[in-house]
Formats: sequence, structure tokens, C-alpha cells
Amino acid sequence: MRLLTGYLMRTILTGTALVMVVLLALAALFEFIGQLDNTEGDFGTAQALMYSLLRLPQLSFQMFPIATLIGSLLGLGGLASNSELVVMRTAGVSMSRLASMVAVSGLAIAAATALIGEFIGPPLDYYARTMRTELRFGEENANFGNDAWVKDGPVILHLQRVNSQFDFGNIYLFRFNEAGDIESIGRAENSGIDESDNWILENLSETRFAGDRVEVAESTRSVETFDVDSSLLGFTLVKPISLSARGLLSYIDYLRRNELSAIRYETELWSRISMTTTVVLMPVLALAFVFGSLRSAGAGSRLMIGVLVGLAYFLASEMLANSGEVYNLNPAILTWIPSLVLVSVAWFALHRIR
Repeated sequence: MRLLTGYLMRTILTGTALVMVVLLALAALFEFIGQLDNTEGDFGTAQALMYSLLRLPQLSFQMFPIATLIGSLLGLGGLASNSELVVMRTAGVSMSRLASMVAVSGLAIAAATALIGEFIGPPLDYYARTMRTELRFGEENANFGNDAWVKDGPVILHLQRVNSQFDFGNIYLFRFNEAGDIESIGRAENSGIDESDNWILENLSETRFAGDRVEVAESTRSVETFDVDSSLLGFTLVKPISLSARGLLSYIDYLRRNELSAIRYETELWSRISMTTTVVLMPVLALAFVFGSLRSAGAGSRLMIGVLVGLAYFLASEMLANSGEVYNLNPAILTWIPSLVLVSVAWFALHRIR
């Protein structure tokens, strides 16, 4: 059984790798063409090509379910055409045993998917987007207009000119009491976060509302302590797609603690989990197709079926995720619907095979 499992794994992994190379080549081409309209400043053709290449790991993470399905269909279809799968069944290997064997390949691909989606894709995607912005508008001008609103319990911060080094321009502080009434409004001409995650506010002027009185306090240098540290503040500058799962969990926890909407980041997190888990299912689904209607079909038919099913899964996942954000639906349930549909199809198809 180990020999058969290894043989099936090599077949599926080889097919998936070849399909992934083709898909990434097409993705890089389309990404490069799309960036040619953004060439300005120091962001030229060479930089557009670099940007496209840096985004490939993140794109590969999104393509792994489709690539695994198509690669498994081509690999297992080749074995079926040579009657190798029939020989395995004749030798006494049950369908459930075959399904568990090919699922091992899915587990290996899912592990690679998780590693890329956590440690490689997001940081390179963020670096690519930052590089493009800085080259197009210059390092100094790229930070202007990049404001952030941050809530920390009863305090709301409005930061201007936020950049990756956590040096800010003007900062406004709005403090509220437990009843939700405003207590004070402050403005600092410059601010930043030191190595101990303390907030340093320079030339702070604060207007305080105490009953029927208004007081004004000023200081040249003030040290404040907020739960918002440098790493958490950095998450506000990054698109959800460029955050790791750890970053998403941390930012979701912050948003919930401050009673803010976290559905955008929850949707991204659950989409990644369901997408990675679905990779394990794809070889099993391919096995069901190969033993079913595609048993005697050619490579072209298998390729077409794989592309259609993969695209249907991708489009359904994106549509449901976006709909969940619009209508505020539970992403923990919504993002699993396409995967559950594929599980039902695979289970039904496998139980029809005798």
C-alpha cells in the first residue's frame, strides 16, 4: 500500500506542478499587462514586471485548489487510460482505500499551500504594493494622504501621514466617557511610537470639557500608553490579502475588543482556511470523476471539466465572500458552502462506483 500511495502521490504532484506552472505563467502575463497602465514616475516596465513576479506566490495560493483538481484529473486520468487504476481495483483495493491514498497527496499540497499563504505570499504581496506606490509617487509623497482612524477603548485616534516606519504628522485624540460623551479633543503636531510601544506626542494641545467649563492644556512632549502597538497599527496600513493568518487573528481580536466590524478580515481568514482545506478534497473529487463519466475520456475533456469545476468553485467562493461582507452574513458558514458542495458531489460520485 505504501508503494501504491507513493506512486499515486508522484503522479498527482507532478500533474499539479505542471498545471501550476502554466497557470502562474498566464497570471504573470495578465498581471504585467494590467500594470502597464500604472507606469508613471519611477515605476516603469521593468518595475511592473518585478511587481508581477512578486505577486506570484500570493496568486499561487489562490490557484492551488484549481491546479490540484486539474493536475489530479490529468494524472489519474492517465492512469485510468492505461488501466492501472482498474488493476488496483482488481487487486482488491477498495474505492475508500484509493480515496484515502489520493487524499494523502492533497494533504501534502495543502501543507505547501498553508506555508505559502502564511509566510511567503502575504509579505511579498505587501512589499510589491508598497514598492509600486513609492516608485509611482516617491517615498515622501507616497505617505501623504494615508490617514488612519484607530479606536482604543474610549479613545479615538486620527493619524495623518502614516507610514511603515510609524512616524506620523498631525494626530488628533478624541476621548469619551462611559456614557459616550466627549471629554476632550487633543492635537499633536508630531507623534510616533518608541521601542517600548509608548506613544510620543510632541506639542500637544488638548481641550477638555468638564461640566460647564472648558480647559486648555498644552505640553511640548507627552507620553501616552495605548493598547494599539506598532505591529497592530501596521495592520491598518495593509490590505487583508497582504496579512498573514496570525496578523488577521490579531487584528480581528483588536476590532472585536473595540466593538468594531471585523467581517472583512473574518471573511478573508475563513476563506483561506476553507480554500486550504478544499485542496485535500480535490484529488478525491478527481478520482470520482475519473472512475465516472471521464473514465474513457481524453486529456482534453478532463482538462475542460477541471477548468469548469475549478472556475465554478472560485467564482462561487468570491461571490459568497463578497455577499457576506455586503449583507453582514456569518463568514464562518458562508465561506464553507462551496467546499461542502464539492464534498457532497465527491461522496455521491464515489458511492455510485461499484
